[in-house]
Order: sequence, then C-alpha cells, then structure tokens
Amino acid sequence: MRSQYCGADNENGDRIDDPSQDALFMRIDDLNESDNTFVVVQPDEDDPVWLASVAVLDEGGYEIVRRGSSGNEHEVTWATGIKDLAHDLTS
Repeated sequence: MRSQYCGADNENGDRIDDPSQDALFMRIDDLNESDNTFVVVQPDEDDPVWLASVAVLDEGGYEIVRRGSSGNEHEVTWATGIKDLAHDLTS
C-alpha cells in the first residue's frame, strides 16, 4: 500500500512533512553546491517503497534520481526548470 504522506529532507537536515509543490519549489531553489546539495522525497513510512532525490549539478541544473523498492527500478533524469520539477515530484 502506498503511503498517503511523504517527507522532503535536505542535506542540511531540514525536513518538510507532506510538502506541497510550492514547498518543494522553495526547497529545490535553496540547493547550492557547497553545503545543501540535495533533497530527498519519500513516503513517511519505515520501509518506503520509492524515493526521489534532486541534486544540484556543478554545471547548472538538477539531477533527479527515482528509485523503486526493488533494486531494478532506477531512473536518472536531468532538469533545468524548478517549477516543472516540483510539479513532477508532487504528481
């Protein structure tokens, strides 16, 4: 069963419970290349069945990694626009 709520955790330890698209936009916009390089979004459960991580790239833009509960489900994509990225993560 898929979790109803999820959380978004930054590298610096900040967490947002059940983030909205706007909250994810702000969280991704706060990423930098030194001490806050990624955010992870995953269901709020003991053994999450999926996760998505967004990392800022040195050359600009973002790397998005999506993983399913089995090791075989792994997708890596790239994006430059935060608005579309935040929308994609909340849909």
